Amino acid sequence: MCHSWINAARQFQFELSIATPHQYRPDATLMDMAGDVVTLNDDPEVAVRDADIVVTDTWASMGQESEKERRSVAFSPFRVNQRLMQQAKSDALFMHCLPAYRDHEVTAEVIDGPQSAVWAQAENRLHAQKALLEFLLLPQR
Repeated sequence: MCHSWINAARQFQFELSIATPHQYRPDATLMDMAGDVVTLNDDPEVAVRDADIVVTDTWASMGQESEKERRSVAFSPFRVNQRLMQQAKSDALFMHCLPAYRDHEVTAEVIDGPQSAVWAQAENRLHAQKALLEFLLLPQR
């Protein structure tokens, strides 16, 4: 997900601030290509300060199950909780591409709270996926 956000920031020229453990930093070549639209640091509070959107993802994705414990230790300081959300703008949204593991990468009070756009995000993804399936399966006119 991080690389997708970097590519989006490059394409649409918005400021993206990333906080991640040092050993899980994004691809250096991609970061170089992003130029000054992307900043990288080790402090989640700095990354979310005055942010419009706060995004996180599952700490161990499919294929990384053997790393789950090690990743949990490394990413635990980056958990999105209410205290972290308070560093963002007061009307900032929280996003997560799901599946989410409550009280791991995000606390229940954030993902189920008023700033969460997670369910609208999932619904929008559903419609985009249905459109893609239609495009791929139906003959072109």
